[in-house]
Order: sequence, then structure tokens, then C-alpha cells
Amino acid sequence: MSGFVQIAGVRSREEASMLVEAGVDALGFPLRLDHHAEDLPESEAREIIAGLPEKVRPVLITYLDRAEEILELSRYLGVRGLQLHGPVELEEARKLKSRAPNLWLLKSLVIRGGNEAGLSEELKAWSDLADAFLTDTYDPESGASGATGKTHDWEISRRLAEQSPKPLILAGGLNPRNVAAAIAQVRPWGVDVHTGVEDRQGWKDRKKVGDFLAEARQAFLKARPKP
Repeated sequence: MSGFVQIAGVRSREEASMLVEAGVDALGFPLRLDHHAEDLPESEAREIIAGLPEKVRPVLITYLDRAEEILELSRYLGVRGLQLHGPVELEEARKLKSRAPNLWLLKSLVIRGGNEAGLSEELKAWSDLADAFLTDTYDPESGASGATGKTHDWEISRRLAEQSPKPLILAGGLNPRNVAAAIAQVRPWGVDVHTGVEDRQGWKDRKKVGDFLAEARQAFLKARPKP
């Protein structure tokens, strides 16, 4: 059990600094999306990433599906992690790994009604390429598969975590009030939060961030097997 925490949706340099000070392990930058508007221009994201300390991993979250485009944007931004949140062919993923072997590759598994068997097969197919997996929630009302603020059936994530030979990160509707229960049930390697620590204007709230991290860290300690 690592206790890894990623917070996604950075909107400014000041917000990034606050999250770094709070103690996050990774910052997610959603860009080239299918449903949501981007939080900031790519040029601004690049400047923020350049100023991050080594201990915090910047992660590009994208729906791009072509290796060339993904690599071009990743290199422009200067990220050290890549979260593929949309459908990507295995051939394109192999191109990514061969050309950028040191780029931490995170593959999203988006949970919707009746697709657990398909996600299990996807997990197996990607296990030699992905460095980690992330389970998230599909919203049938908006068609969005991330930053929905909605949870999914955590039992599905728990079963996927048990099957996975790679670390699994739990996302989807997490907030300071439910993250401890989610970790206790799923026993993931890490958690990811976006809207669950924001205020009504969509900015990260310092208190919510602090509460989320405190609840998550404590829950990971409780979930860790005793020696």
C-alpha cells in the first residue's frame, strides 16, 4: 500500500503551489479533452510544470489516441506521467512505450453499467504496457468519463485491484467525506480527486484539500497489512 494521492485539474500557478505545499504526490493536467473545457492553456500548464519540485509528478490527462500527438504534447509540457483516459489501440501504446520508456503510463478503466468483464479483459491486455491503472466513473447523463463528481460501484474497483498485476488508483466522486471508506473497501494503491476538493467556483479549496489528504493518508495506514 503506497498511499499515493493525485489531484487533477490545476487551474493556476498559485493553486499548484498550494497543492504542492499540502503534500500531493502528483498533479494532473487534463488537456485535449472530449467533454469538459480545459482548465488552463497548454502554455500556462507548461510554465507551471517547469516550476514543480522533483518530488511531485506532473501527469498529462488526455483523450488523444495517436502516439505521435500524445508524445508531442507530453514533451512540450514536460510531464513525467501520462494518463490515457480515452480509447487507445494497443499498437499506439506500444509506440508510446518504445519511444518514451521512462514516461509513467497510467491507463484509465472507466466503469459503467455492465462493462466489468470488458474492463477485466482490457486490464489483462494492457498489463505489460501500463505502469498503473485508474478506475473512474462514466456519467450517462453528460457522456463524460472523468471529473463527473460521481462515484461508481466500488466492489468493481476492488475486484479489478485484486486482478491487476500493476498498481491501481481509485478515482470518481471521491471527497474528504468518503475517501476513507473507499480506501477501506477497494484497498487501492492510490487515489485521485478532481472536483471533490473544489469550491463552488471550481477552484481547489485549501481546507478540503488538507482534509482529503489527512483522511486518505490515515486510511492507507489502516489498510496496510500488519508486519
